[in-house]
Amino acid sequence: MTAIFDCVIRNARLATASDTIDCDIGIRQGRIAMLGQGLAQGTREIDAAGRVVTPGGIDGHCHLDQPMEPPVRMADNFDTGTRAAACGGTTTVIPFAAQVKGNSLQAAVDDYHRRADGVAHVDYAFHLIVSDPTDTVLNSELPSLIRNGYTSFKLYMTYDDLKLDDGQILDVLALARREGAMAMIHAENADCIAWLTKKLEAAGQTAPRFHSHSRPMLVEREATHRAISLAELIDVPILIVHVSGREAVEQIRWARGRGMKIFAETCPQYLFLTAADLGIDDSYLGAKCVCSPPPRDASNQQVIWDGLSDGLFTVLSSDHAPFNYDDPAGKKPGGKEVPFAYIPNGIPGIETRMPLLYSEGVLGGRLTLNRFVELTATQPAKAYGLHPRKGTVAIGSDADLVIWDHREVTLTNSMLHHAVDYTPYEGMTLKAWPGLTMLRGQVVWDGTTFTPPSGGGQFLRCGMPSLLPARRSV
Repeated sequence: MTAIFDCVIRNARLATASDTIDCDIGIRQGRIAMLGQGLAQGTREIDAAGRVVTPGGIDGHCHLDQPMEPPVRMADNFDTGTRAAACGGTTTVIPFAAQVKGNSLQAAVDDYHRRADGVAHVDYAFHLIVSDPTDTVLNSELPSLIRNGYTSFKLYMTYDDLKLDDGQILDVLALARREGAMAMIHAENADCIAWLTKKLEAAGQTAPRFHSHSRPMLVEREATHRAISLAELIDVPILIVHVSGREAVEQIRWARGRGMKIFAETCPQYLFLTAADLGIDDSYLGAKCVCSPPPRDASNQQVIWDGLSDGLFTVLSSDHAPFNYDDPAGKKPGGKEVPFAYIPNGIPGIETRMPLLYSEGVLGGRLTLNRFVELTATQPAKAYGLHPRKGTVAIGSDADLVIWDHREVTLTNSMLHHAVDYTPYEGMTLKAWPGLTMLRGQVVWDGTTFTPPSGGGQFLRCGMPSLLPARRSV
């Protein structure tokens, strides 16, 4: 008898953003072909044995092999970074093609394709980082790129080599409105940070722990409010990335209460780390947790959990920014312990994002299973124009799936597959871990062994974000 399906996953407890059902999942040519009870034989049979099955995760905010100013270099390229993603249940990543000031956006995209093509082990798309919105970029390059499937871009309000002034942000937001693209904003007040940093340095307060002193919540609050105001002026939706605590959350709730389409993202570091992880003394070990915005305190962790539960947050991303700790190209630039202002910002998390939220959110009773799927897969797919091919389990969608093992796992860096020499979550005890990850019908992680997919990861051209209203003229 000829098998009808290439693979059947039997006895699954399938969860999507809207439903949880017991069914078999039939897969043909890398896509979901049928959902039902007692499906016909597959060439390959996998028994989920009642375990939870969710869509493969979409990490909508991560940094891989992003060019840095020497001597600094990211630890993960598209090989190691996407290997780690797959082993953590993530089957699609969207890192950033970053424009260098004075250069074109297209050059950044071309360079990023060279870095990813034939190397990535999961599917991938690109966000753009717009750091130099010249007339050529605004009138030619960016509209062309949007129409060719690069439909989201990030704008910075801080970092000297990336930040835009308010007028430049307005120019880019006007283009986003006209073209129907998604604008993401890193909201921190650069002038406040620079002033506070100067004062701290003058006082000799340069240990990693003072990074959080240079970026108090009001710095994020002010910039969040300003970003919202600029979006209101243009009448365009925006997504505020890596929201860290109460004061930025209050601004987003205020805007939502006024009917504005302000979307929000947060990350595991704001759920599981605090400012104390940057150090309680002047030890340099706190450099491992230097990221921006910095982690806050336990009360702010609860604010972020509440926002995940009640719908404030649109997506949960890793903001994976991988720098080795004990490395002259990483957190010790040139082999030195440097003042906090010169420590490369970012922490690893591409492999731990899904297990942390599943274990402590779903199994910890803080989130429903369906909300977990919404945050980690469905809404990222909608926000960045990949739904319904990605982010759900439906007829015709890619067969990107995760089967979850409910078992106790002590998290150590040695069990992870990234190229970073630490994890900030070392020693945490989790209640679950991906027991199987499937990319387009191929098992890439079986709970023990990673197997690269035949043909590798595919580049995805994104459609228009389906969270946004229909395109309007300016």
